[in-house]
Amino acid sequence: MTGFSRRGACPALSAPMQTGDGLLVRINPLVGELTPNTLIGLCESAARHGNGIVEVTARGSIQIRGLTEESACLLAEEVDTLGIAVRSGVPVDTSPLAGIDPEEVVDPAPLAAAIRTGIEAAGLASRLGPKVSVVVDGCGQIRLGAIMGDVRLVAADAERWRLSVAGDETSTRLVGEFDADAACRATLDMLHAIAALGRQGRARDLKPEALRAAIAGFEASRSFAPPSVLPDISPARGEIGSSAGSAHLKALRMGGDGDGSLISPLAGEMSGRTEGGGKDRDLNDQPSPKAADSNHEHSAATDSSPIGIFPLTGARIALGIALPFGSVDAPTLTKFSQAAKAAGATGIRPAPGRTLLVMGLDRTAAATLTSTAQSLRFVTSPADPRIRIAACPGAPACASGIIAARDVASNIATKIGDDLDPTLSLHVSGCAKGCAHPGPAALTIVGDEKGAAFVVGGTAKGLPASYTAGYEAARGMGRLMKLLAQERKPDENAAACLARLGAKRLAQALAQE
Repeated sequence: MTGFSRRGACPALSAPMQTGDGLLVRINPLVGELTPNTLIGLCESAARHGNGIVEVTARGSIQIRGLTEESACLLAEEVDTLGIAVRSGVPVDTSPLAGIDPEEVVDPAPLAAAIRTGIEAAGLASRLGPKVSVVVDGCGQIRLGAIMGDVRLVAADAERWRLSVAGDETSTRLVGEFDADAACRATLDMLHAIAALGRQGRARDLKPEALRAAIAGFEASRSFAPPSVLPDISPARGEIGSSAGSAHLKALRMGGDGDGSLISPLAGEMSGRTEGGGKDRDLNDQPSPKAADSNHEHSAATDSSPIGIFPLTGARIALGIALPFGSVDAPTLTKFSQAAKAAGATGIRPAPGRTLLVMGLDRTAAATLTSTAQSLRFVTSPADPRIRIAACPGAPACASGIIAARDVASNIATKIGDDLDPTLSLHVSGCAKGCAHPGPAALTIVGDEKGAAFVVGGTAKGLPASYTAGYEAARGMGRLMKLLAQERKPDENAAACLARLGAKRLAQALAQE
């Protein structure tokens, strides 16, 4: 290890990042799966060399916190001793069930592997910033719609991939559809365009002319927008124009200005964004004939939460559970891993949404392990309000924390429960850094010198609408939920209602006894 990565970079095992509770490292297992014994060994190492906190991120990476410069090196040595091969370079994310999911439209693993090979061959990893990523979604039981990607490839059918740039599924900019070979070349061309911006460059920074130049290099056998996409493009003007006369690329003409532009400089997002995140309505989202059972059995059509029962190719199943607020202490995770081993699990995979997938179970073993997970306070239901709250460690775990963010979040989940509006994105931050959710949320509760600040529609650095004492934050949220229930219009989501009510009404609600 040669130094610490800056905030905002990816704290890989070889480049720990300084945080308020010490150094943090992020581990992405190359094979995606750890045996129960290996995960137990990793927990023991986290307790020995860090503060004993193990996290799973929104993208499905493992984080270990509270390290020192010396102990981070010792941890890296033990990770190597445990035989955990760690992925490096540009992240190319696929479903943790890729290739063993009977419901996926197409296995994304071969395309993802081809993209990784192309990135390495072109030397792109050293030229791209640490946050640049690619998402390859085969549209199975676990969708990747909430994961941000500089380039997104989503299976349209067994032969074609829909390519878009700069966002999650609700904000990405559509480019077109390609067969697998052309999709790989198009992705690499787009990454070359991002690399040309320098190490700070991201797809969102690409100018229209750079996008046009990248698109002009695509040698797609076929590219078009299905009719169901067309009404969802921002009405300001077309995102995609036409490369008229191309025999290889049927580009999307959404505008009508006749200037030949492929990407509109004025319209950058697909419509239909919701606070909870919207699913791409074009991608095989028809109701499934299979009803979900009491163990939250999933289908790609009805629920893409990584929590519950997932049938696998063959007779076995996977069980998904979530870490509360993405975090658990090492002894608790060790107990769960021991129970998974006793249940006959073949492996445990970190998964998107701060979850773990226990692989290779039968249904009886899954039911027993679910009960164990519940007793250990893991999240075992997609209806659990804790999965809708982003919260950092906060005080006292983090030296930067002013309020005990996860205690506040737990109190909100316990005291409000089902009354927490499902359309309300909620972020509880110990300080203005906003580590757990850097982007805007419908409502952010952040610690500062005045107590718990309530920020509407912004980040932890935003201007507060009102304040309450830190220990009163959960009660304050309860009063806000009552206000929303009283004032919300039938066609209005929670975020819009909060914005309409304004700071004065929020302050009045929070001041109520």
